[in-house]
Amino acid sequence: MLLLTAGAVQNGAVLAGGRYVTPCTAAAVLCGSALLARRSHWLVAPLLATAATGVWGWPMLPLLLLTLFDLAAHRRAAVAVGCGAAVLAVGAVAPAAASLWRPQQYGASLFLLLAVVGGLWMGNRRRLVGALNAQVEHLRIERELREESARAAERSRIAAEMHDVLAHRLSLIALHTGVLTTKADTLPAPVADRLALLRTASTQALADLRDVLGTLRHPHTTPADAAPAPVLRDVHELIEQARTAGQQVDTDVQGRPEQAPAAHRLAVYRLLQEGLTNARKHAAGAPVSIRLDYGPPATLVEVTNAPGAPAPHTAPSGFGLVGLRERVSALGGHLDVGPHGAGTWRLAARIPHPAHTDRPAHTDQNGPRT
Repeated sequence: MLLLTAGAVQNGAVLAGGRYVTPCTAAAVLCGSALLARRSHWLVAPLLATAATGVWGWPMLPLLLLTLFDLAAHRRAAVAVGCGAAVLAVGAVAPAAASLWRPQQYGASLFLLLAVVGGLWMGNRRRLVGALNAQVEHLRIERELREESARAAERSRIAAEMHDVLAHRLSLIALHTGVLTTKADTLPAPVADRLALLRTASTQALADLRDVLGTLRHPHTTPADAAPAPVLRDVHELIEQARTAGQQVDTDVQGRPEQAPAAHRLAVYRLLQEGLTNARKHAAGAPVSIRLDYGPPATLVEVTNAPGAPAPHTAPSGFGLVGLRERVSALGGHLDVGPHGAGTWRLAARIPHPAHTDRPAHTDQNGPRT
């Protein structure tokens, strides 16, 4: 802008025979100031540049071209065309020294047209880039919200599953202590008192657990409609279901489920479920290898599938891995998902056991739990 204004002042001085203090140079400075002052009304600079170019001609042409470019870039092409047409109309009857039709008859017209077209292109490009940036930002925020929603859903699922597990075990404690209290007359008084206290505490703990964790269930899910917790189901059942569906599944299981905490077994079920589902969706027909080690010192899960073609009509991928990462991280473990060489895909998790790693097999009235 400053260079164009200086050029207009220099052109005005040449037209005045080397004198810089002239109405032409003052008009050039005024037009340049109006273009720089964005706080003024947008129509001030175009009117000044059009009037100055109509009176003094080609010395003011650079400032007029910039004005027309700016008007077209801001969706005011009609005003830009009107200003250009007015200047050309005045130039047709102006003296030769100030006319834009001399020495080239159509040179100024071409410059004016290029300024308007260039402004339209630049304005459209600027608006397109702005719209794309806004869309990218919207998609980024949407993805963050969906990931946070997936994490929250996984935390709610963990709470609901642990509610089922702990409620089952506390109910067993309350049941057995209730049976023993019926034989209180055959037991020493201190033992009978401790049994009564234990039964009351377990019953109250069960009620508190239902109040605290039970509220974290989905608001539209009732206990009757809730699916059974995965810890109550054998992972071998999940593998057999996958084989029935046509998947080739090879397993290598080390250790016993009872060696791992209940939260680990819940995570194992979800990891295998997600790994088999992803293999079925993205590598249909490819063999799947499952390695499972209940530890200690850590619970290890690895699901690897060979290359394969995506299944037809596959639904878009959700955020299951985001939820799994949240679950594994909450247990102090690490989840690794990605390519594993030769086109294979690998889902692996390592969840360290708590300090008390020696866990005896848990047995209830229905036998061992897996």
